Amino acid sequence: MNLQETVLMQLRDLILRGKFEPGQRLAEQQLAERLGASRTPVRAALVTLEQEGLVEANDTGKYLVRQYTPREVADAIAVRGHLEGMAARLVAEHGVSRQLQLDLQSCLDAGDRALAADPLTYESYAAYAAMNDRFHALILEASGNRALQRAIALNDKLPFAPASAMLPMQGSLAMDRDWMLYAHRQHHMLFAALKAGEGARAQALAVEHTEVAQMNLRQALERRAETERVMPAIRLVVGG
Repeated sequence: MNLQETVLMQLRDLILRGKFEPGQRLAEQQLAERLGASRTPVRAALVTLEQEGLVEANDTGKYLVRQYTPREVADAIAVRGHLEGMAARLVAEHGVSRQLQLDLQSCLDAGDRALAADPLTYESYAAYAAMNDRFHALILEASGNRALQRAIALNDKLPFAPASAMLPMQGSLAMDRDWMLYAHRQHHMLFAALKAGEGARAQALAVEHTEVAQMNLRQALERRAETERVMPAIRLVVGG
């Protein structure tokens, strides 16, 4: 699995869990040492995170963590769901080509293999994320609607809006795997609806699919709040 994908998943997870303060500089060398990687995949991951709206470059080209609100993330996820729902409906109504069926089935098979790993690892997450990105991109491309594609591309520049940016990585490994299995079952159901030409069902499934991302956002915020309550108490005890 591409090390850059693994590093990207780890950095997204750290930002989501509030391990970096808004405005904090993300130094390549320090991140590389923290993640046990070289600077090259870290640098590439930071470029992607800038495109996703999670970090921003200052006047000197240094990357800083971007300020964002939970409402901003939830709204962006909701918008993505409705846009992807429209894309799915268009594909179902237009008809699924033989090549698209083969490509989507290949994605489903890759997802099945990634989720067969027990326990899940960052490599498993990265493999699933790569599959997930391709699955969503194939449907969007097959919709044939350029305005819709541009709208999703614009929305993807908001924090945690892209398809794989909010994969469950906040709970226990068992809980994460259960949620990802659920999300992947939705992929299978969406594929079946597309092949059957069921536009309304395909649209509804695509919208519902984003609930996994909304769930992960809520869970991440709950865990961050719990950490913020516990840490001051720990510092007080340690400090005497």
